Amino acid sequence: MSTQVLSPAEVVPITASVRISDYVQLIRPKIAVMVLVTAWLGMLWTGDAIDTSVAVAMLLGTGMVTASASAWNQVLERSTDARMRRTENRPLPARRMRVAEASLTATMVGVLGLIILGRLSSGPLAAGIAASSWLLYVLAYTPAKRWTVWNTLMGAVPGALPPLIGWSAVRGSLTGEAMLLFAILFCWQLPHFLAIAWIYRDQYAAAGLRMLPNLDASGRRTAATMLISMIVLAGVSLWPLALDAGWIYGLGVLLANVGFIGCGVDFARRRQPQTARWVLKASLVYLPLVLGLLVLDRYVS
Repeated sequence: MSTQVLSPAEVVPITASVRISDYVQLIRPKIAVMVLVTAWLGMLWTGDAIDTSVAVAMLLGTGMVTASASAWNQVLERSTDARMRRTENRPLPARRMRVAEASLTATMVGVLGLIILGRLSSGPLAAGIAASSWLLYVLAYTPAKRWTVWNTLMGAVPGALPPLIGWSAVRGSLTGEAMLLFAILFCWQLPHFLAIAWIYRDQYAAAGLRMLPNLDASGRRTAATMLISMIVLAGVSLWPLALDAGWIYGLGVLLANVGFIGCGVDFARRRQPQTARWVLKASLVYLPLVLGLLVLDRYVS
C-alpha cells in the first residue's frame, strides 16, 4: 500500500505493520535504549541490592517518559524534519500520522511513566528528575535549536539525567558519586552530537536549525569545541581514581580516552564527514565502555 506524501490535509492509508513501524519511529528506539542502559548503570552504580520490582518499574517508567519526550520532539519539529532527508520519512512529516494522535499518545505515555516512577518505594525523586528531563528536552532544547548554537549544551543536561533516575530509584537521594555519572554523560554528549551535526550540517542548515557546524564553514570552531570537551571528559572520567577506583578501571578509561581524543585530533586535521563518523563511532564505544568499567569496578574492588 502506498505511503507517499500527500497534501497537508490528507493522511496516507496505512497497514497495521506500517502503523507499528511508525510508533516505533516515534519513540526513537536507539535513544530509548541508550537512556535505559545509562539509567540501569546508574542503579547498579549504587552498589546496593536491587529489588527486581523496583528495577522493572524504574526501567518501564523511564522508558515511557523517554518515549513521550521523543514523540513530542517530533511533534514540535515536524516542519523542520520535513526539510531534512534523514528525517523526512518520519510518520509526522510524511503525513502517515496525525499531530493530534501523536500528541495525545505522547502525553498519556509520559504521564503514566511519571506515575510509575512516582510510586517507587524510594520516594518521588526519580519521578521529579524524569519530569525535569522531559521539560528541558521538550520545552528548552527542542525550540533552542532554532535560535542558538548553544542548544547542544542545553540538550546535554536532560541527556545526562537518566543515571540519576536509576540512582535515586534505589537510594531516594543524590550524592557526589551520582553526580559523577551526570558529569561523564554531559561531557560525552558534546563531541557525540557535534560529530552528528557536522555530518548532517547541510541538512540542518536547510531546515533552519542553528547548529555550530552550520555557522562554521572551516570546521575549526567545531573541531576546537570537540577537542576541549573530550579533554574535559577525560579529566572527569579519571576522577573515580581519586575515589579509590581500581587499576582495571584506570587502565581501561585511559585507553578509552586516548582512542577517543585520537579520533578528535584526526577530525581536527581533516574536517571531513568520514573523520566525523569515526568520532561518532568512537563515542558509541566510549560511553558503554567507561560506564561499564565504572560499575564493574564497584563490584570487584
